[in-house]
Amino acid sequence: MSVELKLSRSNRMYRPSEALEGKIIVKTHSSISHYGIRLTVKGTVNLQVRGGSAGVVESFYGVIKPIPIVNRTIEVKSSGKIAPGTSEMPFSLNLRQRDENLERFYETFHGANISIQYLVTVDISRGYLHKTLSATVEFIVESDKADLLQRPLSPEMVIFYITQDTQRHPLLPELKSGGFRVTGKISTQCSLSSPINGELTVEASAVPIHSIYLQLFRVESILLGEKIVTETSLVQTTQIADGDVCRNLTLPIYVILPRLLTCPTTLAGPFSIEFKVAIVISFQSELSKLHKKSDPKTPRLWLAMETLPLELVRTK
Repeated sequence: MSVELKLSRSNRMYRPSEALEGKIIVKTHSSISHYGIRLTVKGTVNLQVRGGSAGVVESFYGVIKPIPIVNRTIEVKSSGKIAPGTSEMPFSLNLRQRDENLERFYETFHGANISIQYLVTVDISRGYLHKTLSATVEFIVESDKADLLQRPLSPEMVIFYITQDTQRHPLLPELKSGGFRVTGKISTQCSLSSPINGELTVEASAVPIHSIYLQLFRVESILLGEKIVTETSLVQTTQIADGDVCRNLTLPIYVILPRLLTCPTTLAGPFSIEFKVAIVISFQSELSKLHKKSDPKTPRLWLAMETLPLELVRTK
């Protein structure tokens, strides 16, 4: 005996103004009685503060209540019987009601401390003597077309340059004395459906380059009492170049944004989700071989970097 939820769209992506549609599939070897089949849709913003990493006393851990977005239950079938074999029951449920006064629909996001999740659950009640049959599926919510950015994104890019003088952390003596210069440009406002674009050029370097890569970070902030707890974590690393690249050669920057791990830059009251990118240059050094698993947020003697804010938007 089993119950399964199958949504109408294989990508499980819906907009708040649309109806969530699908079917409930029940497989059983014999006829079973039930006291009703109910479908529940829940959307919540889950906030978590980790005391150790955020510098907050441990007693605060886990005390933040989830922020409700949607919570609706419909009855698919009243009490009755399910015949043996495979039974399919279609359902349709509007995600947003016109008179709804709950929080606005934020896009699905899976972060380190902030998670925005939408779940649909079916429950087949069988009375006190039998365990309720249940199945849950997560579906993805993206912004309504009416809420999308109407104007086109600015084609302008931010120009950056990385030298030994722009670094705020200690460098290898040979890097400090010999010097290096890397210039380029990158888009700092980006559509979630488009890549991060840009280019860079290694103009000079006294020390051979090991690799160049771009790191995408999320910056999650949570309002806790009268203070804001902010934590930055790495989302993904994309290599741009490997080895000691040719000088004065323009290298393209083309980075695809990961789904679910990114969302539009969100500045809400109790929380905010922001992003930034770091262009990192790793120079050849014996020291780097001893610290292969170092924290990506920690500057090292053999690394040079430039960090820029990144605004993510959902466009048509």
